[in-house]
Amino acid sequence: MAVLGKTGIEVSPLCYGSLTFSRFQANLPLKKGTELLVYAHEKGINFIDTAEIYDNYAYIHGAIKELGREEWVITSKAYCYDEKTADASVKKALKELDTDYIDIFMLHEQESLLTLKGHKGALNRLVELKEAGYIRAIGISTHFIGCVNATALFPEIEVIHPIINRRGVGIQDGTPEEMLNAIEQRHKKGIGIYSMKALGGGHLIAENRASLKWISSIDCIDSTAIGMQSKEEIDYNADLFLRGEENERALEDVSKKKRKLIIGDYCIGCGSCERRCKQDAIHVEDGRAVVNDKCILCGYCATVCPEFCIKVI
Repeated sequence: MAVLGKTGIEVSPLCYGSLTFSRFQANLPLKKGTELLVYAHEKGINFIDTAEIYDNYAYIHGAIKELGREEWVITSKAYCYDEKTADASVKKALKELDTDYIDIFMLHEQESLLTLKGHKGALNRLVELKEAGYIRAIGISTHFIGCVNATALFPEIEVIHPIINRRGVGIQDGTPEEMLNAIEQRHKKGIGIYSMKALGGGHLIAENRASLKWISSIDCIDSTAIGMQSKEEIDYNADLFLRGEENERALEDVSKKKRKLIIGDYCIGCGSCERRCKQDAIHVEDGRAVVNDKCILCGYCATVCPEFCIKVI
């Protein structure tokens, strides 16, 4: 186990990224998703990453019922911007997970110092909820190096969930080396770090082995969140991150999987996905959404599609 910065929260070096369960990606049956979480726990994974936008608290609630709340460390995230929205998002998570507390609650997709200042009301409310025992630690998720650096001005931020991979896929304002330097500096100050998109949203599947070995070797990263849709994926990642071993059989199965974003023929070309995407990866052309090679398969465009025609599979 690793400790997230100075929070005192012990997590497995591998975090289960649960977006993969959601209707925006694999849309797994509830029983199947819960079974995978329980299987992951048997393999040594106690850390789950979710978010309000994923709409998948039911899977995690199932895992809590199966093994008990004390067996899990749970992070959730929301687009809170003031006291009212922060309060509502935390209450929603507590209710739908049927738990008395959330281990880490984060402001989702923060971009800069200005963004953090604009969300100060939400941060203030999260501090109050922490003092009341509903949250154990406060954090942010980000794709921006500048935002990682800006957290130095916000002592209430104890955990950062940054995008980082060996090719820099998805980093919005610099190189992987620059992101690593920013992460390392914050980690030295006692900030907990758990990373996202080690495989660049699927772009680095062909470099699976090298990419995961690279991220698992970085000392300033306490844990890495990876979405997993099968026992084979869990086997390979758990063996590598938790035991420093490579499961060749599982790797062969994992390497066959090629994720992609699909857009249904019934797309109406409304542009909601284009406005939502921060990667500049999807545009409306000739009345229909079209994706390009900048896509990191986050699936966030699918969350705003009024026709439900976008999915990552």
